[in-house]
Amino acid sequence: MKRTVKNVKNVLWGISVSAFAGVASSCDYLDIVPDNIASIEHAFTDRAHAEAYLYGCYSFLPVFSNPNVYPGFFGGDEVWLFDGVNTDVMNTRMWRIAKGEQNTSTPIANYWASKQDSYNIDGGIALFTAISDLNIFLEKIDLPGDLPVDERNRWIAEAQFLKAYYHFWLLRCYGPVPILDVNLSISTDPELVQVYRRPVDEVADYIVQTLDSAIVDLPYTVNYATDLGRPTKAIAAAVKAQTLALTASPLFNGNEYYVEHNLTGEGGVPLFPVNTEPDRAKWERAATAIKEAIQHADTAGHYLFDLNETDITSGGLVSQAIINATQVRAAVTEHWNDEIIWGQLPSSNPNMIQRISYPPFSEANKTSDLLMCNAPPLHIVEQFYSKNGVPIDEDKDLNRFADRYELKEREASETEHQDYISNNFQTLRLHFDREPRFYGAITFDGSLYVGGGSFETFGTTLFKANTLGGLIHDRHSTTGYLARKMVSVRTSMISAATAPTYTRYAFPVIRLADLYLLYAEALNEAYGATGDADGTTDPNSPYTWLNLVRKRSAIPTTGTAWRDHAVNSGYYTSQDGLRNIIRQERLNEFAFEGVRFWDLRRWKWSETYLNQPVKGLNIYGETAEEFNQVQEVYRPSFEQKDYLWPLRYENLLKNKNIQQNPGW
Repeated sequence: MKRTVKNVKNVLWGISVSAFAGVASSCDYLDIVPDNIASIEHAFTDRAHAEAYLYGCYSFLPVFSNPNVYPGFFGGDEVWLFDGVNTDVMNTRMWRIAKGEQNTSTPIANYWASKQDSYNIDGGIALFTAISDLNIFLEKIDLPGDLPVDERNRWIAEAQFLKAYYHFWLLRCYGPVPILDVNLSISTDPELVQVYRRPVDEVADYIVQTLDSAIVDLPYTVNYATDLGRPTKAIAAAVKAQTLALTASPLFNGNEYYVEHNLTGEGGVPLFPVNTEPDRAKWERAATAIKEAIQHADTAGHYLFDLNETDITSGGLVSQAIINATQVRAAVTEHWNDEIIWGQLPSSNPNMIQRISYPPFSEANKTSDLLMCNAPPLHIVEQFYSKNGVPIDEDKDLNRFADRYELKEREASETEHQDYISNNFQTLRLHFDREPRFYGAITFDGSLYVGGGSFETFGTTLFKANTLGGLIHDRHSTTGYLARKMVSVRTSMISAATAPTYTRYAFPVIRLADLYLLYAEALNEAYGATGDADGTTDPNSPYTWLNLVRKRSAIPTTGTAWRDHAVNSGYYTSQDGLRNIIRQERLNEFAFEGVRFWDLRRWKWSETYLNQPVKGLNIYGETAEEFNQVQEVYRPSFEQKDYLWPLRYENLLKNKNIQQNPGW
């Protein structure tokens, strides 16, 4: 029997923010001392008021799908904007992080904040206000007399989840942070309000323990009509897994930079782990947690989305090549499909990620709505595998793509690329013979666009100067490419004179493939490259979870790809080699989903990628020869201090117990 994609509306994320959200926040140090007691008591007079208060606590969650406020899109090197991009409808503040403009006076994306401390300035979120509000909720939730016990227990679990998640968010941004488990009394001595940062591992343990408590009373599934987006056991277990994977990763496990800086907290306790070599036991613990998360996801009915198992491809009329290329794109954009463990459907700017990525197909719609600026640099284009499932500079059958910057024409008689590249079109050799995910993720000059409302070819994309997708002063691709993946196939162009009709979808905060590849990473780090490199059935082998993800997009298994097609044919058999293979797999699988930004940080790879020139094609070129010349777009700079956010200078003045992060 075919599994069909669930397409159900979610009402939670569109709910208006409660009038009581943040009502109890006033302390300048961290919002841990409540005020306005009368308003707080009123917020818990009955079930309805308490529920409104809880919804207000949800409102502090990051808007994961909005590049205006989420650093995962523009804060790294995965796409690149340009000075002068249309700022009437989008904000480029997060791009300033990638350009090296983070600072201590007004930190960009200031999450170390309360509502009295730059709330929502430069894209920040008042997370200490959020945690304080949740503490109040947990203190007062016994007050409503009309709240059933089972519902109260579930709401408590939801509040615990949110509290843990907000601490997790702070941990990966700032490293050691205060643990705010309870609020202090309004009569607390001011000296006691000046809390200390806690060690990284202690914060992680607190997050894990809080999530473990929440999992007990969270459901396996939620009501598709009313509750999608609220936490389940699988969501909480996945965040627990991410927390332990973060602290097991090189950023916090064997990082000599933090050991040398010796940042200390209360009583002189080191705030960063003191080991200068990786602690394998941390990966073993992470592997156990990831396994549990996968088991919870399996019990809840999550599976790797597969277009081959659905009836959405026009009854078999769509070619297998298009299906293979669109697999991961659909796993992201098919509304509430069963691969999505945690999705978010925000009420603000839900279509921004599509507006900045959709190419024009007429002069009229070119200027009506499209921003056309979500531009992958050349190193992202080159990052995807060859058709043989290995990095392009490893493919011995294709001469390591030594001719990648030469022009090649897709002739009408050549059928291998007939669904990917326009007939008789000259484009770079780089765009031929690539893995299916490349064609589902990257829009290039001469590519055939799948979408426009169906899983079929819609038109040819053009980016040369004086063509449909060419240069407009405030809306264009700065590299000659656009990120296709985040545009729903169902987003349609009703007429050539109008803007697209955007199909809204639940943005995947966590999907099952993330857990699979995280598990492959943890198993390799803890136990090495063990098992059958071509297998998909041994749960204890990292190859199994890697191959399951590759198989979905018709990519050869790890063993077959490297053994048969790579210059370094034995690379996949070592722990070091497999580590890099798994990492590149994550970069390809989650391209443009906001995941790379965090992965590069926890692997300590940002210093490599963000100290290299950003390159693209010559967008001023009018001919194929002129356009397909490699150009340097920008030269970013990344320092060791940039791995963690700086604390705002004013915060340090207010709390003598808090120290600045290393290097700032």
